[in-house]
Amino acid sequence: MTDRELLELAAKAAGIEVRRWLPDGRPQVRCDTHQLGPIWNPLTDDGDALRLAVKLGIGFWVGSFIAYCSWYTEGENPFTEGMAQLAEKIVNDDPYAATRRAIVRAAAEIGSKP
Repeated sequence: MTDRELLELAAKAAGIEVRRWLPDGRPQVRCDTHQLGPIWNPLTDDGDALRLAVKLGIGFWVGSFIAYCSWYTEGENPFTEGMAQLAEKIVNDDPYAATRRAIVRAAAEIGSKP
């Protein structure tokens, strides 16, 4: 899946409207005044990624080699049913990038459900 597809599905899951895509591939989202708002890119921005994780109830843990995310999908009972989970390998000694990507991948999984 491309970064754009990941971001589109993550935005869908979070109820964020992407208004347009900039030539460099970054999405510009709708703001409260119905005009073009800020650039939103949780793949590169720690704050955007954290807000996305909190909004969608995505938990994460970072180890020496992986960034791990887990979440419950709507309608699941966390006490009686399993959770969805994924891991992103840390490359180039950058746990922040791996964590952001894991969060966006988890959000995209949530956004891909009907």
